[in-house]
Amino acid sequence: MTSTSSPRAFIFDMDGTIVDNMAYHTQSWLAFFDKRGHKLDPDAFFRDTAGRQGHEIMRTYLGSQLTNEETAALDVEKESLYRELYAPHLAVTKGFEQFIARAKAAGVKLAVATAAPPANIDFTLDGLDLRSQFDAIAGAADVARGKPNPDVFLLAAERAGSVPANSIVFEDAPLGVEAARRAGMRAVVLTTTLPAEAFAEFDNVIAIASDFSELDVAALFASEPYIAA
Repeated sequence: MTSTSSPRAFIFDMDGTIVDNMAYHTQSWLAFFDKRGHKLDPDAFFRDTAGRQGHEIMRTYLGSQLTNEETAALDVEKESLYRELYAPHLAVTKGFEQFIARAKAAGVKLAVATAAPPANIDFTLDGLDLRSQFDAIAGAADVARGKPNPDVFLLAAERAGSVPANSIVFEDAPLGVEAARRAGMRAVVLTTTLPAEAFAEFDNVIAIASDFSELDVAALFASEPYIAA
């Protein structure tokens, strides 16, 4: 059940949700791994990795023996390539600014919870002049584990002064929706990258939309809170 003493919060994944950029992330990852002799299927790669932190992905495909220093250097290379590819296309997902304006007017706290490193958070939120819109930001540098672990969502809710029962997550990836489920949070899916049927297994999904223009703040909070098993 919801807590009347805790504010309501919307917690937004960043990549693929606030910005429709996952095709550029995938493109940069494929180029990064191709350079190292790994040919990957784009769709399978996205499903398996979206929401995980860079060092987790590096070790999965390049070996668990990589040190933190080695993965950090590789991450700089990959993310620099991504920003170069996406910079000319940087834009918010349709309806996002209007949606958060309605949420703020309704007293909803706004937070970002992303697997992105600090440089990418700066690139996106400052590049779009959005940072001041959020009450809290949690990223890869703030938690030890990426999605599907719930860490980043729980931290974002805590920093926004909310609790899981009053928090609704916005996501585009199955690992992110699973992280929200493990956090005891309801989730809204944006089909920017995958179709609705890719999320059929999740019982915490309360809405599926192609962009933010289709969503209503009051209707989302009117849904039953999700109780984690």
